[in-house]
Amino acid sequence: MSSPGPWRKSSRSAGNQNNNCVEVRLNNGVPEISDSKLADDRPILAASTGSYNALLAWVKQHSQE
Repeated sequence: MSSPGPWRKSSRSAGNQNNNCVEVRLNNGVPEISDSKLADDRPILAASTGSYNALLAWVKQHSQE
């Protein structure tokens, strides 16, 4: 079993001085989602690949409105 990958955030969050953003990583192939503003106390949500892809599609669709 490998260790989780690094947390990644959107390039649109680059100007965020407080580092308050949603981050994602892969943990043994499982997408995980978290909120960086909660630091070490943040919950980590695991999602199926299908659910994660559906979330990304929804965000992309609604970010263009």
